[in-house]
Amino acid sequence: MASIEIANARKSYGAVDVLHGIDLDISDGEFIVLVGPSGCGKSTLLRMIAGLEDITSGDISIAGNVVNDLQPKDRDIAMVFQSYALYPHMSVAENMSYALTLRKTAKEKIADAITNVADILGLSALLERRPKALSGGQRQRVAMGRAIVRKPQAFLFDEPLSNLDARLREQMRTEIRKLHRRLGATSVYVTHDQIEAMTMADRIVAMHDGIIQQVGSPVEIYDHPANIFVASFIGSPAMNFLEGTYETKDDNGADGAGIRLSDGSLVAVLPARGATNNQAVTLGARPEHITIAPDANSGLAARIDLIEPMGLSTLVHATLAGKPIKIFTMDRPDYAVDSTIHVSFDMEKVHVFDTKSELRLPPVIEPHPGHRD
Repeated sequence: MASIEIANARKSYGAVDVLHGIDLDISDGEFIVLVGPSGCGKSTLLRMIAGLEDITSGDISIAGNVVNDLQPKDRDIAMVFQSYALYPHMSVAENMSYALTLRKTAKEKIADAITNVADILGLSALLERRPKALSGGQRQRVAMGRAIVRKPQAFLFDEPLSNLDARLREQMRTEIRKLHRRLGATSVYVTHDQIEAMTMADRIVAMHDGIIQQVGSPVEIYDHPANIFVASFIGSPAMNFLEGTYETKDDNGADGAGIRLSDGSLVAVLPARGATNNQAVTLGARPEHITIAPDANSGLAARIDLIEPMGLSTLVHATLAGKPIKIFTMDRPDYAVDSTIHVSFDMEKVHVFDTKSELRLPPVIEPHPGHRD
């Protein structure tokens, strides 16, 4: 296996710039997930690593060697596609062994490789079947098996689970992660699904408009998003955002940071680094960091718009200061739509963003210093 280094990589199609100076170091054996909405450049970056797209400028290195001018077949990488890309007229064993056959590998070595990989992926009983006789999950395992038998320096996954149903995606996420732990393979995985990113990655690379917005562990990105885009994209249900002004005094005139909302209510927050009095800011709060008060004597008034029972938990949709919010609770509240509730915010967990730049203004003192995954 090998490390991958990307230095100031740019990609343009004529006058249209797609990637704007990407810098990323991927360690040997690391599982990196590139995540972002459609059109953010994540698949283009993956294809540039694979050699399927030319690099406009910058360098891409694999195992310390610049590969800008190398053909895909000479980069010693293996790619697993969204569409499986299996040969319909070949059996499972033939599909998996095709690359080794082209290399004129000895038949005994091919047979041993297929046997070992089929055992790892649970395909031993399916080796004589053709793709049309397989389920979607089985086809994807064959596509992974075809990549594994080559023993490449790195594995590249281009949204491999997007064609599967929800339950099968969950199963395949687990299988891919177990496989990575077993092989210790350097892996770069592209997805638009933030749940896949959170559950699979050693580190997440959040991308938007051809720019890396943040790189970090799933917990770090979830707990400390760099900006409003990352905060809104990572997490399900999505983070709530309420615009207001930053104040350095509470309602009694005492020192204490807060955000004044449009209806005049004040939400207490930790003092934010670099924030100034009356600065336009955006309050960010995840649904699980908003609590429904037991009575009307505490908290801010909100109107219930919808209640979504989810079995284990409940998602309450409400309106606060004229803006929609979502509240995640493990209780099963007996509330009626259009009724009034009172909510409070966990001041150690909410975020303050500069409304103009959309950057997070971190607390002067982080609540849990050193808490990183």
